[in-house]
Amino acid sequence: MLRGLEISDMLIIDRLSLEFKPGLNVLTGETGAGKSILLDSLGFVLGWRGRAELVRQGATQGEVIAWFDLPEDHAARHILQEAGLPDEGELILRRVNTTDGRKTAWVNDKRCSGDVLRQLSETLVELHGQHDQGGLLNPREHRKILDDFAGLDVEKSACRAAWVAKGRAAKALSAAETAMAAIREEEDFLRHAVAELDALAPEPGEEATLDTRRRTMQGAEKIRSDVIRAHEMLGAKGAETALSDAVRWLDGAAEQADGLLEAPMAALSRTMAELDDAVEGIAGAIDQLSFNPAELEDTEERLFAIRGLARKHDVLADDLAEFAVTLRDKLAALDAGDADLAQLRKDLAAADARYQEAASRLTQRRQKAAEELDVSVSKELAPLKMERAVFETQITPDTAGPDGADMVTFTVATNPGAPSGPLNKIASGGELSRFLLALKVCLTKDQSDLTMIFDEIDRGIGGATADAVGRRLAALSLEGQVLVVTHSPQVAALGTHHWRVEKRVDAGMTTSTVTPLPTSDRIDEIARMLSGDSITEEARGAARALLAG
Repeated sequence: MLRGLEISDMLIIDRLSLEFKPGLNVLTGETGAGKSILLDSLGFVLGWRGRAELVRQGATQGEVIAWFDLPEDHAARHILQEAGLPDEGELILRRVNTTDGRKTAWVNDKRCSGDVLRQLSETLVELHGQHDQGGLLNPREHRKILDDFAGLDVEKSACRAAWVAKGRAAKALSAAETAMAAIREEEDFLRHAVAELDALAPEPGEEATLDTRRRTMQGAEKIRSDVIRAHEMLGAKGAETALSDAVRWLDGAAEQADGLLEAPMAALSRTMAELDDAVEGIAGAIDQLSFNPAELEDTEERLFAIRGLARKHDVLADDLAEFAVTLRDKLAALDAGDADLAQLRKDLAAADARYQEAASRLTQRRQKAAEELDVSVSKELAPLKMERAVFETQITPDTAGPDGADMVTFTVATNPGAPSGPLNKIASGGELSRFLLALKVCLTKDQSDLTMIFDEIDRGIGGATADAVGRRLAALSLEGQVLVVTHSPQVAALGTHHWRVEKRVDAGMTTSTVTPLPTSDRIDEIARMLSGDSITEEARGAARALLAG
């Protein structure tokens, strides 16, 4: 509930402090006295978008402070918590506007953004007037209004989840179809390349092995004859025989040499062993250097084939085997693609069916809620002298979305048999005021924490109709707080609290003041509203009658 408002240097207000109370608070005054400035100032501190130039002429900055009482479970507390702002029971909003257009805001003495103010304002205040094109008069908001009236949070959450799941399924199918189309474009290449790679079956490291073997065979022809001659010189026909003979001769002389030949003979024995190893190794080399010319041809053919495939596919020769696996996987995906696509299509169909079911449940709940709202509004129209008017909530198919596939439109017919149409196009000014009030009464049940402001909603009506509007506003205020800017004496007389807004000129400076009115002053103010500038005793009598009524 709005408890107070302080305004400094805003437009034609220099200093102003107001304390509001529960019930029906009425603001009256002549046209141009500054009633709209009060609402502009309140909207400013709540973060609403409004006039660009608000600072009073001659001042360096304008400031507005508003404070609210918050019950324990008020929705504003959740916003404060999410924004990291202090929650101290009483909510104090402060906002400053400088002459250069800079705006700074505080919540409970902590800086905050205008966006946070606007979020808080949605839980604190609702403003309604004849020419307000938002909310009730905005067809795009009608579905949300009906959903709030019906309490469809659970059903909407389920529908949104189904919509998201459907979107994911559609995205998965689209990605798979795109990938499959790309693979199909290269199917012939894939099959040919895989067959070619499978036939060759290259292995990692094979190119280096083949290259070494090829070079060995190419050089073998040149060195093999020299190696054979070396083998012959060291073998049985060469050094091996000579060493054997030397050992035999020394062995025969050793007994008579008194140990002089032991060391040389031991060295010769070692030499014989090393010579045997050398001869055996050279023999092995001769075997390795022996090759079939056809083997060289086969080695070169495979080596060149591996290198050719590597160049063809722009990969390293050692990566051909892994590349072949990649191509086989693509072919496998292609072969299994139809089955995968069929499954993805089934998944999408199932997700769509779940969404359609959730959207259908929403439609059914909305249709039921629309009937209840229509009945409730009709009941409210009778006290407002519009018992013959027809209010209807129309639900028609709309483009599917996260909140279902319904378009909701509030329509009215002002007389039986008259064509119905959109609320803001069929009703006259006075009728529109009463339709809005009736709707507001129906839609604000269980919203006692909300301060409702009606800006000249009684314009264009008078007499018994204005009295009926005032009584409905008074009844509405019993469940919370209502602020009404009015030119109707009938409405003003029903107020629990009454303020008069006046414009004064002092030393060439125009200012606006707001004065709380005791009963005696209320009589004169309501008399002025009845008779104009010249207040007569008859007008005062009528004012007393209205206040007593």
